[in-house]
Amino acid sequence: MKNILHIISSPQDEASVSRKLGAAILKEVQEKYPINQVKVRDLYKEPAPHLDESHINAFFTPKENLSPEQEQCIKYSDDAVAELMESDVIIMEAPMYNFNITSTLKAYFDHITRAGITFHYTGNGLLPEGLLKNKKAYLAITSGGVYSKGELKPYDFIDTYVRFFLTSIGIEVMGVFRAEGQAIVGKEVALEEGIKSITIH
Repeated sequence: MKNILHIISSPQDEASVSRKLGAAILKEVQEKYPINQVKVRDLYKEPAPHLDESHINAFFTPKENLSPEQEQCIKYSDDAVAELMESDVIIMEAPMYNFNITSTLKAYFDHITRAGITFHYTGNGLLPEGLLKNKKAYLAITSGGVYSKGELKPYDFIDTYVRFFLTSIGIEVMGVFRAEGQAIVGKEVALEEGIKSITIH
């Protein structure tokens, strides 16, 4: 049994290329692991609240000392982390908006970055060690321009950031699939090329 977590972050619905590419990745994952359970977290339909002082205070309060109000405050975070812990494979859609990920995906990242739970500091001055071990991730990146090569390559922030972030909490990125250049070749052609590139390891 493989538990699959499918994370959607596009504010568009049927018109979303990232949703279509993510669905194609999910199909390939299900073919590789025919016995599976899929959980979908749609960050547009159920957005993560942006962090405020109450979240931060609750994150750093020992569990046994949390007030009922603090427990409710971090329920979204606790539920999101629990989903990740239960998952074996994560499919994450990351459409490009203004050269970066959507604010909904960034807010989600803020809720799953929990010291002592999803990562811990090693004390030797190096990067934190991720605690979400033995999990694979596949990314669906979509964009109007071509950022995987050519003169826009230095501005390929999504791949670099998301890959680094997931690695920092212990999740191994196994594949990045793109429907890029939509403003150049059109959405359908870009999506077709992205789907053709999908290989699940």
